[in-house]
Amino acid sequence: SGQVRGLCGTFNGDQRDEFTTPEGDVEPGVAAFANAFRAAGACPALGPGIPDPCDGFPGSRERAEAACAVLLGPAFQ
Repeated sequence: SGQVRGLCGTFNGDQRDEFTTPEGDVEPGVAAFANAFRAAGACPALGPGIPDPCDGFPGSRERAEAACAVLLGPAFQ
């Protein structure tokens, strides 16, 4: 606890600094935070909107919704 930093957050109990970049800046949004860790030329930069992960994988939405239904169901309430 309190000894990590990166894409998984800071794990220090303070959610205000979860989007800390490698340079030590705290980004207000997901896209800017993710772009701070992007390797130059490895992939396109994210835009201001958050892409829907199911758009790139046809058929995934149904599987994801079924899995989430279990987690949101009575067994986990």
